[in-house]
Amino acid sequence: MAIRGSSILAPAAAMLFFILLQLQYEAIHSASVTYLVGDEEGWDPVTDMEGWTKGKNFHAGDILEFKYDRGFDVSVVNKEGHDDCFVNAEAKQFSTGDDKIQLAFGANYFIDSKPDLCAAGMKMAINATAPPPSV
Repeated sequence: MAIRGSSILAPAAAMLFFILLQLQYEAIHSASVTYLVGDEEGWDPVTDMEGWTKGKNFHAGDILEFKYDRGFDVSVVNKEGHDDCFVNAEAKQFSTGDDKIQLAFGANYFIDSKPDLCAAGMKMAINATAPPPSV
């Protein structure tokens, strides 16, 4: 003889299991990622910065860590500043040698403020494809 209440508990337990599984998946996959720009070389003219971004999936909320030597810097600029290697009026400039910059949703542009270094390749454009996860 079967217990009548058990037929109701099985679907509820299965549903609870899948809800917990989904929450665990979102917790694991929604954490921001920190990228060391240029890997071991850092933010440096020896690294092809535009090439460094290839194959990476950037998301809004991810952190770019720029490590560089004295004589270099990082400016967050608009598209025109990136394309023409100039620091626009609204740009944010960093010069500590170890700067952590959070990606905004959409287009993000970075250059070295010295036009010759920027023109030599110290610039990159990143499209952050997903908004930061809600907490």
